[in-house]
Amino acid sequence: MIKRAVAAMAGLGLVVVVGACAGHGPSADPVAVAHLPHGPFTVYVLNQGSGTVTPISTVTNKAGPPINVGHSPCSMAISPDGREVYVTNQMAGTVTPINTRTNRAGQPIKVGFMASVITFTPDSKTAYVGTANTVVPFNTVTGAVGKAIRVAPRGFMGAITDMAITSDGKTVYVATWETAVIPISTRTGRAGKPIQTSRIMALTGENLIRIAPDGKTAYVSTSNTVVPINTVTNTAGKPIRVRQGVSNMAITPDGKTAYILLELSGLAAINTATNQVGKQIDVGKVPTDMAITPDGKTAFVDAYRSNTVTPISTATDTPGRPIAVGKQPAGIAITPDGKTLYVANRRSGTVTVIDTRSDVVERTIKVGKGPWDVLVTP
Repeated sequence: MIKRAVAAMAGLGLVVVVGACAGHGPSADPVAVAHLPHGPFTVYVLNQGSGTVTPISTVTNKAGPPINVGHSPCSMAISPDGREVYVTNQMAGTVTPINTRTNRAGQPIKVGFMASVITFTPDSKTAYVGTANTVVPFNTVTGAVGKAIRVAPRGFMGAITDMAITSDGKTVYVATWETAVIPISTRTGRAGKPIQTSRIMALTGENLIRIAPDGKTAYVSTSNTVVPINTVTNTAGKPIRVRQGVSNMAITPDGKTAYILLELSGLAAINTATNQVGKQIDVGKVPTDMAITPDGKTAFVDAYRSNTVTPISTATDTPGRPIAVGKQPAGIAITPDGKTLYVANRRSGTVTVIDTRSDVVERTIKVGKGPWDVLVTP
C-alpha cells in the first residue's frame, strides 16, 4: 500500500491529504452461484504511469490498444449494467467514461478537483464521485452534473477516502479522513447526520467502507479498528479491534465473514455474526488487494512487497502456497465465472493471468506503465 500523508498548507489554512488514491474496492458485486455468467469478459487495467486503460479479452488474453484517459488517473469502476467503465482523474477533476462495447473514451465529465472514488446506484443511472471535500452526482446517460454535496469543511482537501451505496440505492455512505461516516440520501441529495466511528483522526491504515450483501450492515475501517454500522438506524456498533492498520476489506458473498487486510502483513477474518476476530493468516508482506471467488470458497490476496498472490480457503481460513507474480502486485480481479484471476503488477508493467482451479500462472500480459487497478465486466 502506498501511504497517504496529511499536510497543512502554510498560510492557506488548508489541510490536504496527499499520496495514494482511494483504496481498492471489491472487484465485483457478489454473483449468485446458480446464475454465473459464462463470458466472454473484458478485463480493464488502469495504468497510472501512462494515463491509459488497457482492455484485455478473456478469450485471447491479449491486450488491446490502450485507451487514453485524463491527467493523473486515480481509480476505476464499472457501472452495474456493464456498459461503461469510468476513470477518475484526480488532478484534472474529471471522470472519463469508456464504452465497453467499443472501448472508446467519451467526453470527460467535470466534477471537481481531486476526483478520487466513484460508486453507482444499482440501476446504473446515477454515479457519485468523491472530490476534494464534496460528493458530486452525475447522470450516466446524459453526463449532466448535479449539485455538489459537501461532506467536509471547505478548507479540508482530499477528505473522502471511500464510498459505498446500499443495495436498494437509497443511501450513499461516505468514509472520510475525519472521525465520522456521512450518509447521503440519494432521493434528496442531502447529507445526513455524521455517524461517529472514532474519537481521533486516523493517521494509519485506510478509512474504507464495505456493505454486507444483505445491506443491513456497513463495515468501516479506521486506524486498527473496524466499526459496524446499522444501515437502518445509522448507528455505529462497538469497534472491532485488529492488530494493525487496515489496508483493505472484503466480505464473502454469504455475508458471514469480513476479511481484513493488515497494513504490514497478514489477513484477519471477522465473524459477522459475533464480531469476533479469528487468527491472523499469513499472506506475505504489505498485502494490498483481495478478491473472493463468486462461490465464496476462496479468497486471493496480493502482497506488494512479496510479489505473490496467496489463495485462502474460506472454510478453514488456511492459506495455500503463494503464487509468484510480477513486481509490486497492486490490484486483482476475478472473472464472474470464477475461473480466472488477473493481477496488475505495478513495477513490472504487466498483468499475470492465474487459473483459479489449479493456482497456475497461465500467461503474463504486457500493459502500460504503473498498472494500479484492474476490473472485469460483469
